[in-house]
Amino acid sequence: MRNNEPDSTPRARIPADVDTPDKIVYGLTARQLAVLAVAGVIGYGVFKAVGHLLPAPVLIAVLTPVAGAAIVLALGRRDGLSMDMWLLAAIRHTRRPRHLAPAAGGKTIPAPGWAPEVPAATPPAVLRLPAKAIAESGIIDAGSHAVALVACTTVNINLRTGDEQAALLGAYGRWLNSLNGPVQVVISAQRVDLSSHAQRIADGAETIGNQALAEAARDYAGFLDDLAARRDPLWRTVTIAVTAAGEKGRDTEVSRRAEHAASALSSLGIQTAVLDGGRVTSVLTTAVDPYTPTDASWPRSRPDAVITRGTS
Repeated sequence: MRNNEPDSTPRARIPADVDTPDKIVYGLTARQLAVLAVAGVIGYGVFKAVGHLLPAPVLIAVLTPVAGAAIVLALGRRDGLSMDMWLLAAIRHTRRPRHLAPAAGGKTIPAPGWAPEVPAATPPAVLRLPAKAIAESGIIDAGSHAVALVACTTVNINLRTGDEQAALLGAYGRWLNSLNGPVQVVISAQRVDLSSHAQRIADGAETIGNQALAEAARDYAGFLDDLAARRDPLWRTVTIAVTAAGEKGRDTEVSRRAEHAASALSSLGIQTAVLDGGRVTSVLTTAVDPYTPTDASWPRSRPDAVITRGTS
């Protein structure tokens, strides 16, 4: 007999602090204990060196800033980072060159005569990107490892029954458990350029011989123009980056992992595709300039590709 009771929604408990360091003693991590230990050694050294020369109030006034700085470094946080890591990042940022320029072979070339003069104190440095090259197969050479990209669609799990939701979560969990290397899932929202799409439809309507179909195409183009004017339509993209390290065979391994991810996720009803070199270049081009409305659906020429044209 079929059970007519509504399916129970599956619930999965996912810890949100998987990256939280382990607590060693008194709720403090090893990093916090190290900071406090160094501060304690410094304070003890100051006490042994000048403790017999200074009165107690003066000695307390000298050691109090040291203790306060240690507590702030050990326990303070800002922008999701511990205070010591945040200060280290700030120091690196202030010492980093402000002007970066791409250079072949890692060597900068002198600026042309018409370029504005750059102060000698801040010469341009070499711009070093994470990706060194993009193969025709779509494999990204990131130096120490290779990366392949898999484009995916999404699944509306709220429209499924409880049993179907449990099956989808189980299949997704099996894919996660099968991973043996770093994987990044990037979800981004981009603007949809409806105006250019509407213009293409309106231009195509002029070539339609049937008057009724041409009028329907013009109405649809007008609807898209009105929608673009009144709303800010967005579309969501999901890209999975799989990696493989090693000196030999990593390109083959990262291709195998990308195919495995595409096959495993397609069983969830997701449309997947391992991106080739042109589409990987398109995705990266759009990612480095997110504020410019561009379309990543058409491939670009790879940076080292030779572009030729036929002659008539």
